[in-house]
Amino acid sequence: MKEIDFLPEWYKSSRRRRLSYGTQYIVLACMFGAMMVWNFVSLNSVSNATAKLAQMASKRSQAQNASKEFTKIKNELADLHKRVNILGEIDSKIDVANLFAEMSFLIDEKIVLSKVEFISEKFKQPKTNIGAAVRVAGTEPDRRRDLPLGDVLFKVLISGIAADASDVATLVRKLEDSPYFCKVYPSISRNKTMQMTSNAVTIGEAETKKALTPGNYRVSEFEISCYLANYRQEKF
Repeated sequence: MKEIDFLPEWYKSSRRRRLSYGTQYIVLACMFGAMMVWNFVSLNSVSNATAKLAQMASKRSQAQNASKEFTKIKNELADLHKRVNILGEIDSKIDVANLFAEMSFLIDEKIVLSKVEFISEKFKQPKTNIGAAVRVAGTEPDRRRDLPLGDVLFKVLISGIAADASDVATLVRKLEDSPYFCKVYPSISRNKTMQMTSNAVTIGEAETKKALTPGNYRVSEFEISCYLANYRQEKF
């Protein structure tokens, strides 16, 4: 049996168009939904990236501040090191109180000091190359190198009078036996007559009270040079 289709062609075409439009609407709706989801994800990603950039900018600012503070502290530390080096160069490295206490112990009442002088000297370096002393013409020498700074040795000049020359010899022997002094040499030793008009003995700018009767006294004037034994010189 043959089927007969009574639906007109325009009805079929209209139905196909409606189906096509419905399919397009569904596809457009899916695309719109996908775009909305993509937009939401993109906005979230941009927000996270913006927050991370803000955090990175804050950390960068903190790092720059820390770097500036580190540079400042480093410069201050370098300045302190320079000051410490300068203080180390000008430090005499001697205990003056102990030194004078030792001298007071060694010098008896028969000796009156008129002067005690400390002279700083540089250590003598061995001459290794004579040609190294040549200096370019027109250049000024470094005067700072000529200053007795840093590790130096101290020469002590002791001047005064003694009742007898044997007292001077005794003082020289005591200085040689003392662990505070070395290289003791008497540079001046001569007899001298002094006239006493009262019980005050004046030597240079120092005045010492002595129970002496007025008159002429025979004394021994001396000067002793020695070095402080606060160093050790090694042989090369």
